Amino acid sequence: MTDTRLPGVGDEVEYQPGCRAIVTDVSHGVPILRAAARAEWPADKPDQLVVTRTRQERIEAGA
Repeated sequence: MTDTRLPGVGDEVEYQPGCRAIVTDVSHGVPILRAAARAEWPADKPDQLVVTRTRQERIEAGA
């Protein structure tokens, strides 16, 4: 699923072409991201994040 809505906690997002992360928190309207083997960081361009899978879709897929 590709979506243009603002991401929520637990959603998987693409923050750069081919680079995905999970939204772990939202602080002052800015999503906090975490990718494999990387510490959390605030999204540099929150308006450009693309939701690739919602939290619910990840749960249903067992991810």
